Amino acid sequence: MIDAPTPSTVHLPEGDWNFALDALCACFARIPREQWLDRIGRGRVWDATGAPIDERTPYRPGMRLSYFREVSSEPVIAGQEVVLHADDHLVVVDKPAFLPVTPAGGYVRQTLLARLVERLGNPSLVPLHRLDRDTAGLVLFSAQPATRDAYLSLFRERRIAKRYEAWAPPLADTAFPHVQRSRLVAGEPFFRMREVPGEPNSETAIDVIERGERYWRYALAPYTGRKHQLRVHMASLGAPICNDRLYPHLHARAPDDPARPLQLLACALAFIDPLSGQPREFRTRLSLRGDACAGPAQHA
Repeated sequence: MIDAPTPSTVHLPEGDWNFALDALCACFARIPREQWLDRIGRGRVWDATGAPIDERTPYRPGMRLSYFREVSSEPVIAGQEVVLHADDHLVVVDKPAFLPVTPAGGYVRQTLLARLVERLGNPSLVPLHRLDRDTAGLVLFSAQPATRDAYLSLFRERRIAKRYEAWAPPLADTAFPHVQRSRLVAGEPFFRMREVPGEPNSETAIDVIERGERYWRYALAPYTGRKHQLRVHMASLGAPICNDRLYPHLHARAPDDPARPLQLLACALAFIDPLSGQPREFRTRLSLRGDACAGPAQHA
């Protein structure tokens, strides 16, 4: 088995269970009970104190457990991350497309977190935010627990300016700059999001940088940070981001194609440093390729 170099964490929800094992099986229905028993037997599931649990550890609502994700094999991701900045508190990295940020699904070692832990020798690294596996660009990591919450507060309190770029079909009938607001909730399958009526919980400012004949390059500035927000908002406007395998139509089983990556790039992050009080800005060294857009343009 291939296991993650650092553990994942789960807080057990309210439920009618006698043992923590039962709660784990309910929370992760796709993982067989026998697999949890095997992990527990090998000391790979811990309580909040770092002590291994056993199959009869009592359940408590809200109890925190740490566990190591495991897979029998995983594909190698060819793209290479680039460390743009590293100090005692922050690490800033350019993530290539197709590389997950953290262990998920069939990926444990082929993740940005695992690569950085090995490369920098710092098991305390924790991502301060996420990018979709298909999205390339900037990711910020906290380098130590003592100052982690100060940087997490930038995202909680929306005190960090995020800028993305994307290639997508033209929106000739839309006035720019445009602000897209909608209510996003979990969809089907579980890894997709969908828009529903109701009070908006997501907001994205959209402008046009470059107008090509078949595709336009857009500047996207999310005010909120909902899962897949930019992808859903562009698709709902009638301009799905080029090479999107999830929106508006699901092509999740399509293999990774390095020649046709999702044309979405996290290109800039700016904020006032909570420790020094000084302004900081980081910019990607990556760029998008409009010629990588696959298939005919879809016009709104």
